Amino acid sequence: MSTNPEEARFHKRSVSLHGHKTSVSLEKAFWDVLEESSQAQDISLSQLIKDIDKDRPGSLSSALRLYALDYVQK
Repeated sequence: MSTNPEEARFHKRSVSLHGHKTSVSLEKAFWDVLEESSQAQDISLSQLIKDIDKDRPGSLSSALRLYALDYVQK
């Protein structure tokens, strides 16, 4: 587990979903995992977020965190 305080700070990013811009705030550690996952799949981070968004039951930020958690557990 990282003890770096920077990993716990929120980082906001803008994404376009369904033709609308929205902002998502996640801790840096989650953004790092999402970027790693998108690179492993050879897709853009934006595409990964769109893929996660289409199947999410709750908020986008929660869905992204759960996806990242699942990714690191595999």
